[in-house]
Amino acid sequence: MRLTIAIATLALIATPVLAQTAPAPKRGATLRDANMTRLGTIDRINSDGSVQIIFNSKFVTIPASSLVVAPDAAVSTSLTKSEVAKLH
Repeated sequence: MRLTIAIATLALIATPVLAQTAPAPKRGATLRDANMTRLGTIDRINSDGSVQIIFNSKFVTIPASSLVVAPDAAVSTSLTKSEVAKLH
C-alpha cells in the first residue's frame, strides 16, 4: 500500500515537469538575429519546427535548431544576419 502511495505521489510531482514544453514560434512574429537585428516576419512554420521568412525578397528557411522563443513569444535565431543571407 505504501509503495502504491509513493508511486502515485511521484507521478503527481513529475507530471507538471513533463508537461512543460518550449513555446512554439507563431506566424506573424518578428524574427531577430543573434544581435537582435530584425530579420523579418515569420511567414510559415514548417512541420519540422523550422520557420520561413522573406529576406531580401526571397523565402529563407531558418532551422528549428537555431530558434529561441522567449516566454513573451519573442523569437530569435542564433544565426547572424550575414549567416541568414547565405541560406538563400
